[in-house]
Amino acid sequence: MNQKSRILSLRDVASQINSGGDLTTVLQHLIAAACRHADWALGSIMAIDAAHGYAHVIVRHDPTLIQRDLPDRWELATSPSLIALQRNEPVYLRDARESTEFPGYRKEAFERDYRTVLVMPMNCADAEGRPMVLSVIARTVTDVTEDDLAFLGTIIHLGAIAVEKQHRLAAEKRASDRLERALTAHTSLLEHVLSDGSVSSLAAMVGRLLPNPLVVVDFTVNQVIAGRSPLAADFDDVAWQVAVPTVFSRALIKAARDAVERGALETAAILLDDGTRRLRVSARIEALTVDRQLVGALVVFPGAVAEGELDQLMLDSAKFALSVQMMRSFLRFRFETRTQSELFFEIVERRWRDAADIGQRAARFGLDLSLAQQMIVVDFPEQAKAFGGGSVDVEHTLARVIQQASVEAGLVAIDGGVVCLMQHDASPRQERTTKLMRRMAEELGRYLGEPPIVVAGQRCSGLDDYAVAWERCSRMIRIGRSFGLTGALSTQDFGPLPMLVSAADVGDVRSFVRESIGIIAEHDRENGTPYLETLSAYLEEGCRSQACADRLGLHVTTLRYRLSRIQELFGIDVETAERRFAVELALRLYGVIENHAFSER
Repeated sequence: MNQKSRILSLRDVASQINSGGDLTTVLQHLIAAACRHADWALGSIMAIDAAHGYAHVIVRHDPTLIQRDLPDRWELATSPSLIALQRNEPVYLRDARESTEFPGYRKEAFERDYRTVLVMPMNCADAEGRPMVLSVIARTVTDVTEDDLAFLGTIIHLGAIAVEKQHRLAAEKRASDRLERALTAHTSLLEHVLSDGSVSSLAAMVGRLLPNPLVVVDFTVNQVIAGRSPLAADFDDVAWQVAVPTVFSRALIKAARDAVERGALETAAILLDDGTRRLRVSARIEALTVDRQLVGALVVFPGAVAEGELDQLMLDSAKFALSVQMMRSFLRFRFETRTQSELFFEIVERRWRDAADIGQRAARFGLDLSLAQQMIVVDFPEQAKAFGGGSVDVEHTLARVIQQASVEAGLVAIDGGVVCLMQHDASPRQERTTKLMRRMAEELGRYLGEPPIVVAGQRCSGLDDYAVAWERCSRMIRIGRSFGLTGALSTQDFGPLPMLVSAADVGDVRSFVRESIGIIAEHDRENGTPYLETLSAYLEEGCRSQACADRLGLHVTTLRYRLSRIQELFGIDVETAERRFAVELALRLYGVIENHAFSER
């Protein structure tokens, strides 16, 4: 073939292999053009799977009419394809029937009646990223010149350009399809939200759209919803979806809150314990918030390889849709909470005028104020207050505890806590109320990470009684915070003096303490003397000198000297019963006030 003919042939080859179609069609046109214009009888294009040791036939050119089964996979050990790739140069078998290096080709050369084989690398890959080689065959022994190799190489190069073009078109189509899917998914999610669907069905839709296993934590209805299992070796999808809302819910909720509180979006480690095994799994936790109030979280486990901006767009769409869906429950809860709270504080702050109107408004919230009620007040830990501990999931936790106790009660959310209004426990020891309070403290302690203070008020028969009960509960909470107490508390946990300090005018109490022993405390602070400690020990030992000296590790003469100095310097006389009582009371009140001041610092 002269040079002009070959140039015209190349033009024809270029037209054929660029005539359109998918990658397989392009390769079929390429091998047909190579055989026809370079004068080869047969040919094929193979993809090399070096990892598994095989060459796979993608397309063939075999113009014979004989129908027969031909091998589509060759072991690389018996094929020259790997050598052609490794050396990046043609492998030429002048007579395959005489080849001992490649017995597979030798056997097939007799079966299919061919002699010469030429294998050339294509410098491009198939749809799976495997490198390809082109193989052409002649029926007779054929000598291959440098011009023949150059011409066939040019045909292959044109084919490689067409293959890369197909790869780009395929990539663009995949990107276009992904973008269309992302936009369609975004529209579907919004349509679901606008149609007032449930969070559960929306979570299922999100799980189908995103490539990663997900868990949706919905605090507005105290719900944890699982999708595909991220631990396929330990849980199939069904077992995972059963375990998440039961045994794993607390760990997932805590991990979500911790991640949001830290403000971190990096991968977090979550420890899952089902009682028989402990599993550690990593996940990225995305917060779902409304007005800076945490309403839920999206827990994204490692899964399919992320595809860049479009996957992030899908994730953002899912977060937005879930947030909007949860917003409805949250706003409904917040409206009801605000209305209930306003009614409650109208009552306890004595701002009501019409008792009948108050009763009717309370009835709309399921509160029957005509019955004898008892108030249980839950005060959240400071950290939970700062983090928004009054979310609806806390109320669901308390509602579950109340239901388990077979008690009918209404819950009113207040700033930093919850008020439970239940039928008054008329039993002398109020065992049912005490048990319920302890259970509340225990359950919320697990949820909030620290037990709250839970206190109960006295019987409320009329509207005026609620203000008194509220003041009493508030006073007990202040005292409990002052003494660092948590959990279910009663007046027996404090003793009389803290209650006295809280109930009496604080200014009058401080004046009494200051006038009685304040000068001694001031002298001790300025001079490092132990007079207040000595006086307190002397009174606690019943004014017995030897017992007091032994307690302080002093000689009795030293003790008597200190007592005489106290009388000389400060005029303190504890020999009479009345003076002794006054000084002892002042000392005890001083201890309560100092402890209260320290706790506030």
